[in-house]
Amino acid sequence: MKTISVSLLFLTMSIMALGQDAREISKKANDAIQMNAMEMVSTLKIISAKGEERVRTISTATGKFGEVSKTLIRFIEPAEVRGTTLLIFDYENKDDDMWIYLPALRKTRRIVSSEKGKNFMGSEFTNADMSKPSLDDFDYKLLGEETINNVKCWKIEASCKSQLIATQYGFSKKTSYIEKTHVTPQRIEYQNKDNEIIREQTFKDYRRQPSGNYFAFNMEMINKKNNRRSVIITEKLESESTLKESIFSASTLGQ
Repeated sequence: MKTISVSLLFLTMSIMALGQDAREISKKANDAIQMNAMEMVSTLKIISAKGEERVRTISTATGKFGEVSKTLIRFIEPAEVRGTTLLIFDYENKDDDMWIYLPALRKTRRIVSSEKGKNFMGSEFTNADMSKPSLDDFDYKLLGEETINNVKCWKIEASCKSQLIATQYGFSKKTSYIEKTHVTPQRIEYQNKDNEIIREQTFKDYRRQPSGNYFAFNMEMINKKNNRRSVIITEKLESESTLKESIFSASTLGQ
């Protein structure tokens, strides 16, 4: 009986260690691509299942002020979306805040939690994809290793801790393939409660920045349900830029 108890104890400890390792790898992956300050101009391509393409030009500014990371995303072109602006406050220990300014209505409104898993401006990315996910929202499991894009990766499953969290993110769990040398994500598969892959994100053209972090200049999201896809291509990036906190204000988004 004692032998069985000891065996169960070691098994439990091993499972806990694997979960901890998976969480630690996920944290390192987040840290590897997280920059405290940057400005960039990107092209967002929204491509239908028939290959029809809509193109958007967006500018993004990110800064960290104390424990809060703030991001401002503004649409520049075409005219029909020009001025549309998304503001995100990423907190360490509580839910993010999001606001959107719609120039046609001349109005800023808060994006509520149930909308964060919705499509970002008609693309296959979601509003939640624009912010940094909280590590504490998930339970982690190391599934093993796999080769992606000719590089060896850890395969890690992260499951939402509650249905409320799943609703906010727009998926029940995700499987990440994290490259082992630089600890950068190569692919993420998002799954629903039936374990079906509903979206797949790939990261390409990583470039090391002066801060030592890595940035993917090409990110693609494929919707597995309707075969639509969206691509964000970064055209210009200035890392470690100096930004005033005053530009990250919900009250001045329309200015």
